[in-house]
Amino acid sequence: MATARYSDSDLQEFKDLINGKLKEAKEDLNLLKGSLSHSDDHGTNDTGRSFNMMEDGSDTLSREEVAQLASRQEKFIASLKNALMRIENKTYGICRVTGKLIKKERLKLVPHATLSIEAKNAQS
Repeated sequence: MATARYSDSDLQEFKDLINGKLKEAKEDLNLLKGSLSHSDDHGTNDTGRSFNMMEDGSDTLSREEVAQLASRQEKFIASLKNALMRIENKTYGICRVTGKLIKKERLKLVPHATLSIEAKNAQS
């Protein structure tokens, strides 16, 4: 019995969606990494004294938060890349628990999903 899968045109549509999200995610990651490496820089290239005073108070917390955000972003990028591999293998959109197709609506919202809503809810 052949396993249900998305058509090549559907897969292409998801691939375009994922590539768009991947591009945005990489840009966001670069901004996060940039703010980590420049957060010690209080030169004249900042917008002004009030900006610096605001920043000074929250440096420690924001560095940790930014590092966590960057880490999450790296995981998200890896998940998107894995989704692209599943598209290449034509296994994209198949729930890894039930073996059924994940609904298109879910994949459009969470393109790196590997679980159907039913399987996800069963986990909780």
